Amino acid sequence: MRRLATCVLYAICALSAAASAGAAEINPVRFVLPNGLTVLVVEQHALPILHLHALVKAGSSHDPAGKAGLANLVASLLDEGTATRSAKQIAEQIEFVGGTLAAHTTEDFTTVTTRVLRKDADLGFELLADVLQHPVFPESDLERVRGQLLGEIETEKDDPGQVADKAFDEIIFEGHPYRWPAIGTEDSLPKLTRHDVQQFFAKEYVAGQTILTITGDITVDDARAQVMKRFGGWKHGDAPTRTPASPKGLDKPVVKLIDKDLTQATIMLGHVGISRTNPDFYAVTVMNYILGAGGFSSRLMDSIRDNQGLAYHIGSQFEARLMPGPFRVILQTRNETANQAITGVVHELNAIRDAPVTDQELADAKAYLIGSFPLRLDTLGKLADVLGQVEFYGLGLDYFTKYTKQIEQVTKDDVLRVARQYVHPNRYTLVVVANQAKAGIKGQDERSHGGHR
Repeated sequence: MRRLATCVLYAICALSAAASAGAAEINPVRFVLPNGLTVLVVEQHALPILHLHALVKAGSSHDPAGKAGLANLVASLLDEGTATRSAKQIAEQIEFVGGTLAAHTTEDFTTVTTRVLRKDADLGFELLADVLQHPVFPESDLERVRGQLLGEIETEKDDPGQVADKAFDEIIFEGHPYRWPAIGTEDSLPKLTRHDVQQFFAKEYVAGQTILTITGDITVDDARAQVMKRFGGWKHGDAPTRTPASPKGLDKPVVKLIDKDLTQATIMLGHVGISRTNPDFYAVTVMNYILGAGGFSSRLMDSIRDNQGLAYHIGSQFEARLMPGPFRVILQTRNETANQAITGVVHELNAIRDAPVTDQELADAKAYLIGSFPLRLDTLGKLADVLGQVEFYGLGLDYFTKYTKQIEQVTKDDVLRVARQYVHPNRYTLVVVANQAKAGIKGQDERSHGGHR
């Protein structure tokens, strides 16, 4: 299986060689308007398409205490009517030209994106500027959208992965804003008022809080003229005072068992990970590829799926955010084999801390990460999204050439060092959604971990 994975790996790298050169040639032009709006432009003239991507530095972690879901509610209402357009008019105008307009809220920020053909650039800029600057948040639409969100929360109760994820975050991020899902909760959403929405919007949606990335068939001069015309009058606003604090983390294992009548157990095991600005990000990326993010070439897949036949899929993830995000291993297995799978996972967490990875593992991981990097930029939307985050996290406009160099410089000693520093098999959170009578999950003292450091 490893031989097959390696062959596929190098096939991907070969196919990506030409694109990799293209990634290295991405040279964004950056300028800042007098009102504080940061703009980045990448000209791509191969297709007559334009992608506009606004990143507002207001995410669910900025929801006021007791008002989880507010940032997401605001974003969901942006296209529900402005001072000059109804929700129907906005939808009809963007659909008439075959474009898209969408908003999405994460823990750290909200994005509002528009995609149009080059000939419809005026409309694209106009609609994006309108929903970002002039939404009116009609009460009737607020209630309708609130109902839709509550419906989504209700539906998520039937998804064991969502159930596990929410329980996991509540434990590892206890006392931290990352604890609550971006969508909010059944308790918090009904309490949010139109006044809450208006206050949040007035405070957070200002030019100085926003990064606008523009990719596609447009010149820098035309982009600058459009931005000045549509966004030049946007109020600057004072950047909200932030007091970010890293999650505390755990000092011992915590187990959360959720009983559901299922034939398979959904297992999530992990703890607080790293931030995106952590200088060890690249070494952790390589280490995690070898551990569980590398698909069929990863240790977790090799051990839990291929050797023991316990799961169809298993993977590990470091979700790096502005503040340290989660590290988690996720898998599904039969209720009766849940304990064996958990023991196998913990064994692999210890193993990657106990000895250096092999030369082949390191070479394969670096080859894949470098070779697949251009695939993260192969559409205008992906490029605009990555570019916005590059600016948001302060990664530098040389990121597109620096990424591959940083990955290439990672050594086996680096991998071992970051594994020992950021993987904690003796103080994790374990969430199991399963038929608990059949799963019979063992406690910490019943499970042989071995090799703790």
